[in-house]
Amino acid sequence: MPARYHLRFQLHPTPDAAERAAELASFCREAGVDEVVLLLGAEEWYAGHPGGEAEDRLYDTAATAAKVLREAGLDVSLNPWVTAGHADRGRGDRLGFAPMVGPDGTVAASQASFACPRWRAWLTAHYARYAGLGLRVLWLEDDFRYHNHAPLAWGGGFEPLMLDRLARLVGRQVTRAEAVAAVTAPGPPHPWREQLQQVWRTAQLEVAAEVAAAVAKASGGRSQLGLMSSEPGVHSAEGRDWPALFDALAIERQVSHRPHFTRYGDAPGRELSFSIWMLEYQRALRPRHVRSEPEIENWPHTAWSKSDTQTWSELVTAQLLGSDAMFLNVHPMQSGRAQRFPRVAELLRRSRPALDWLAERTPRELRTHGVGLPVRQDAAAHVRTTRGGDLGELAVDPGPAADFLLRYGVPVTAEDAPVRVLFGQLAWAFDDDEILRMLAGGLLLDGTAARVLAERGFGDLLGVTVVELAGREEPSAAGPYALERVLRVFDAVGSYQEGFPSIDDRGAAFPRASDQGPFLSVNVQPALARLQPAAGAEVWTEILTPEQQVWGAGRCVFTNALGGRVGVLAATAVELLPFDDDGQRLLHAMVRYLEGDTSTLPLVTGGPHLIPQLTRTEDGWRLAVANGSADPARPRVHVPGGTAGAEATLLAPLAEPATARTTADGATLALDQDLPHRGWLIVDRQ
Repeated sequence: MPARYHLRFQLHPTPDAAERAAELASFCREAGVDEVVLLLGAEEWYAGHPGGEAEDRLYDTAATAAKVLREAGLDVSLNPWVTAGHADRGRGDRLGFAPMVGPDGTVAASQASFACPRWRAWLTAHYARYAGLGLRVLWLEDDFRYHNHAPLAWGGGFEPLMLDRLARLVGRQVTRAEAVAAVTAPGPPHPWREQLQQVWRTAQLEVAAEVAAAVAKASGGRSQLGLMSSEPGVHSAEGRDWPALFDALAIERQVSHRPHFTRYGDAPGRELSFSIWMLEYQRALRPRHVRSEPEIENWPHTAWSKSDTQTWSELVTAQLLGSDAMFLNVHPMQSGRAQRFPRVAELLRRSRPALDWLAERTPRELRTHGVGLPVRQDAAAHVRTTRGGDLGELAVDPGPAADFLLRYGVPVTAEDAPVRVLFGQLAWAFDDDEILRMLAGGLLLDGTAARVLAERGFGDLLGVTVVELAGREEPSAAGPYALERVLRVFDAVGSYQEGFPSIDDRGAAFPRASDQGPFLSVNVQPALARLQPAAGAEVWTEILTPEQQVWGAGRCVFTNALGGRVGVLAATAVELLPFDDDGQRLLHAMVRYLEGDTSTLPLVTGGPHLIPQLTRTEDGWRLAVANGSADPARPRVHVPGGTAGAEATLLAPLAEPATARTTADGATLALDQDLPHRGWLIVDRQ
């Protein structure tokens, strides 16, 4: 099947709504759009939750436009602008809703509490009224959440009505200040954290079920609901249960998901690592029967906010990750007339060849491969804070690990895998049996995770002792950390080199000139684990002070009593390590070590930020490599077992797919032409 374009477009409640809808239908035919998602009363046109005549005008506009668009052969969905409310921005409540309250006691002016009965009745009736129009999907905006409700600090969920619910679980009345202090307290999680998350989760599920029942009845089962989501780490802090929420929203088991995965405006190409991981992460959280329609964000305008090249590359990313449709947000919300922007139609026409090419070749049941990043939706329930008072500390996820791996050319997956990475506070999120299973395979840890696992009683299986977790501004007996000196040097495919290799990607070596190995920087790490290697561990790098005194081990590998292979990094914030060629060599070598004698993963070199995505196919795998650098690159794909049977295709921005010119040299496939900025190299191997 070809790729599907679902265009989100705001129609204003004006007397010429039918004319504007006809113009929009004409635009959609020119641009190859399959469905229109009507957006009403949004952003600049939003005056607060609509009621009375204001709501009538929105309904009449939707009814008029839906009729015109369907007669033109288009599917139609609807995106009411708010549920609880996005942000005050000077608006006030007009319908008597109980307001959201933030953790510091700030009261929202126009945003409603999930526990407010009046708001629930309004929301249910609002969606039921539109459901009578026979729309395909009625979307719940991403304000269907507790966090990110400006001007509230962090968000809401601390209203009197919500605290009353918490009190019933706790067994006594709880003040807002007590609740905040308890759920964010350092040390083992306070029982109230899980109970408050239960309160939030239950309230959200109740609302979802009420809206779904009303929409199902009003539409006769013809319409379904869809949910826009934000970053999963923050949803974890809210206690979100993803399968339960989608089940509550489902109508005859039909429900759609609009995952957030792109930046709202222009961003460096290396941000594609974020996009790939966000889609992969949310794919692992939602049930398989849920449709995925990721939104290509663009706010507040079109090419002035986000280039066509970036939009194209994000469309390709979504298609590679098995999306059912592209949710296009490419017009200025305030414009009201689609035909004023012929450049958008040209963008969509020129994007389609690559998307259709991928759609025809993407397996219906997507199975990704790579280094495994274990996912837990309830990770925030297990986090141990350091400061207290900040709900932001609860939002942890594998995103930093994903960026670290992807930008160095290592594919990742949220599925189970022989090699896994566990960084930071996520080491608290898995039970002992799960940790033992990870330690019996290949496992890469950062300094924080190593410290946590040692505290949990797994120290003998790590190959290191964490002497201390030294903060940047805290005094350490060993002095200030500054440099990481490389003791073992590897070529681009993870093979040990007797001398130091040049920066030449092919791994050519030059003789050892002194005892000074290559240096990396750990100078801006907010904290560093001082590692002492155990007997049998191999030290690959060591941490030095500015005076060149040894501070501790930097990177170690170890084969433990379970037969598992463990790698430990002293770094605690890998996203702040400077990316460079030596860092890439070390990471690739670590992955190969952790794979053991059965290496299978293709790894990518050839330039900065060559970002891979690996999918299993019926007879092999497909590797997609994006150029996240502004400079053209010539990727080199290192394939254990050789490159026989590999075929390569070049997807250049806004161009037709073309056969790529490559050279195979043993276990390496090299691109012999430039891969442009945000272009994709697709390698299929049987």
